[in-house]
Amino acid sequence: MRNALDTAELDAAIENVIRAGMPGLFAEVRHGDQVWRGAAGVADVATGRPVTADLRHRVGSVTKTFTAAAVLQQAESGRVDLDAPVGRYLPELVPGERGEAITVRMLLDHTSGLAEYLPYAYPSLKGFPVVAETRPQSLEDHRFTRFHSADLIGMGVTAPAVGAPGGAPGLYSNTNYLLLGELLERVSGTTAEQCITRDVIERAGLRDTGFPAGTQVDGPHAKIYEAWFGMIDPPRDYSVYDMSFVGPTASLISTVADLNRFYRLLLAGKIVGPSSLEQMRRTGPVVSQEGRIIEYGLGLYPMEGPGQGAFWGHGGTVWGGGTLAMTSMDGERQMAVAVNLQRWNRLDSSGSPQPHPIDAALADLYRVALYG
Repeated sequence: MRNALDTAELDAAIENVIRAGMPGLFAEVRHGDQVWRGAAGVADVATGRPVTADLRHRVGSVTKTFTAAAVLQQAESGRVDLDAPVGRYLPELVPGERGEAITVRMLLDHTSGLAEYLPYAYPSLKGFPVVAETRPQSLEDHRFTRFHSADLIGMGVTAPAVGAPGGAPGLYSNTNYLLLGELLERVSGTTAEQCITRDVIERAGLRDTGFPAGTQVDGPHAKIYEAWFGMIDPPRDYSVYDMSFVGPTASLISTVADLNRFYRLLLAGKIVGPSSLEQMRRTGPVVSQEGRIIEYGLGLYPMEGPGQGAFWGHGGTVWGGGTLAMTSMDGERQMAVAVNLQRWNRLDSSGSPQPHPIDAALADLYRVALYG
């Protein structure tokens, strides 16, 4: 059962996240025709400029839902076969037996067995997923590096495989979605970003969503602060950054209002058809970047509380910024939340991230926002 919006409770919940240590947070929660937009904290810790609910924000891997939707549209038009080998479309990027064994669907649901390229592109992260063996220096070294997608894909493809194609559990890997970006370019005759803009962003009528043209976030936005598990102290502003290291996997800029509109239309069958939407919601186990087993579909995953119904959407992080957008299947209840600090958990003596008050405060906000 979902309750109508309790604005006082939502206001208190976001203030609690700020008291727990988050610099700034902004959100939109919807229940039917009721809409609550809230903001708390600061967009700039140096000046004290407050956040507002209409700020543009780097939404990280929420981008993957947009990319998946664009691929499914190409499948609906007959230009892509989801169960065809990726080697049929991109033989030079995934050559030989692997190109024949990995299908487009396996890229979408992270069961390709392809490794994550980031620890290879960012040498100081080479110890990942063992966080204690990583250092944040590469984040600064590559602030203005212009990466090429084919080079990043090559790092992931030539790295040791993390599983057999189609095996379970899968492993969440940005290499998969960079390949999907190349696939979109190959079949649409335009760049992945232009294809997604034309077929998904414009189709959904999103006015404040788009891919970055440079290293800046155009329009009003908050600075975003990266702590890298206490190794950057005080946390550093990474709002100016060349996002070519993620491209169509995680570089999108949007607002909380646009994200709610997008997921509402997607789940209503207005972006892809009913059959495609059903496939997007068909999930299997995947190991997340945090090392947890999650259920993942085709660019979508569910989130549900004990005894509660499922919400569908995606989360995302970039250096300094975080986003979570979730929508009930009937579109009646929605939540989109943006924060401007990441990896706030410090490591304990064993090298594991310690619980932080922000974790509990955010979990409480999500509970209030989704279930009332």
